[in-house]
Amino acid sequence: MLWKERAEYNREAALEYAIKWAYGRNPKYLNFDDIGGDCTNFVSQCLFAGCLTMNPTPIYGWYYNNSYDRSPAWSGCKFLYEFLTTNKGLGPFGIDVDKEFAKIGDIVQLGNNERNFSHSTIITSISDDKIFVSAHSNDAFNRLVDSYNFKKLRYIHILGVNKS
Repeated sequence: MLWKERAEYNREAALEYAIKWAYGRNPKYLNFDDIGGDCTNFVSQCLFAGCLTMNPTPIYGWYYNNSYDRSPAWSGCKFLYEFLTTNKGLGPFGIDVDKEFAKIGDIVQLGNNERNFSHSTIITSISDDKIFVSAHSNDAFNRLVDSYNFKKLRYIHILGVNKS
């Protein structure tokens, strides 16, 4: 389907959201800390601040209405990656990139191996080829991504937003 309107991802709005909520919890959203971790939920909130468009497609979309009415992609690391890198419908879409093509507002996911990624973060600063991220589940703001214990990283560059 061709979308009538395609918009830029507002990286500044995503960054502002990350700054405000890196060490707090927005009461509009369920806190997932005690049920598997809040990292992807936090990243989705930042993404939403930067795109203001959800994809309400049942199961395969990306949306949050309340704690019982949300898509797997909103709070699941694997599902967010699959949504962003295959999305042809409403909402944000992106691609895998190498580190040098990552920008503020993009996503970095950390994993144990090629197929098992379990932590989502959002890039909030880049300095001298060093990437700094913010996250929930071990809350962090501008943490050097290389300071995490991981075996694999993937960078998801947000290309834009499909609007109605």
